[in-house]
Amino acid sequence: MRSGNHSILPSSRRATQKLRLLVSPTAASGSIKASTAAKMKALISICIGITIFLIAARAASALAALAFHRLHHRPTASFFPASPSIPRKAYTVLINTWKRNDLLQKSVIHYSKCAGVNSIHIVWSEPNRPSDLLYEVLREAVHSNSIRGNSIELIFDLNQENSLNNRFKEVKDLKSDAIFSIDDDVILPCKSVDFAFSVWKSAPETMVGFVPRMHWLDNSNSSLDRYFYGGWWSVWWTGTYSMVLSKAAFFHKKYLHLYSTNMSQSIRNYATKNRCF
Repeated sequence: MRSGNHSILPSSRRATQKLRLLVSPTAASGSIKASTAAKMKALISICIGITIFLIAARAASALAALAFHRLHHRPTASFFPASPSIPRKAYTVLINTWKRNDLLQKSVIHYSKCAGVNSIHIVWSEPNRPSDLLYEVLREAVHSNSIRGNSIELIFDLNQENSLNNRFKEVKDLKSDAIFSIDDDVILPCKSVDFAFSVWKSAPETMVGFVPRMHWLDNSNSSLDRYFYGGWWSVWWTGTYSMVLSKAAFFHKKYLHLYSTNMSQSIRNYATKNRCF
């Protein structure tokens, strides 16, 4: 009997131990964790793959759109003729100012440091001519900040009347096609300005700028085409824009000629009266 009992007990204990191993919480938990980790890795890999695919598709779409734009929206040779010297390698800074010589000085000093600038024109609409002292200070600043031997011209464009139309008067004998129109109180990093210039060169018939706005057609009066003008809040709220303001923007110099000669006088009068733009 004892020998029988001895032969049965060890077998029972082994069976119990195996059963305990099968239902051991630690072992089951470890198995579940391993399975969960594998599934998470697979899910992350799928997400990364989808993200890379979407980025590649978006990049291909953008390149295709740019190619289409360049193919179908090229300016005509008669409307945008190339200037005889450095037409697209540099740009002119056109600064609009009014009785803020301290801001004007800061603006001239800053933009004369930008690599793409070859001339700075100051739209002067004050009744008195700029003082000799102001001119000398600005000229010295431009001279000292000219880089790589690039000589930057500094010119005051004098006007007899105070009108915002002055900022769109045609400027004669410009060496570059690009105009960077800027207000005296707007300071943008040179890297940002040079990047905007590179974007403009890909589509020189457009305006490329930093101050977007929105406008909507007024449908309440069907007899007249009237528009609502929205400020920055409308751009922020809708996430889109329909125009770029000239207070910080690149455009082709030919638009100055078109505004001065072809624009309706009623619009120029409205600009003078309401000080828009």
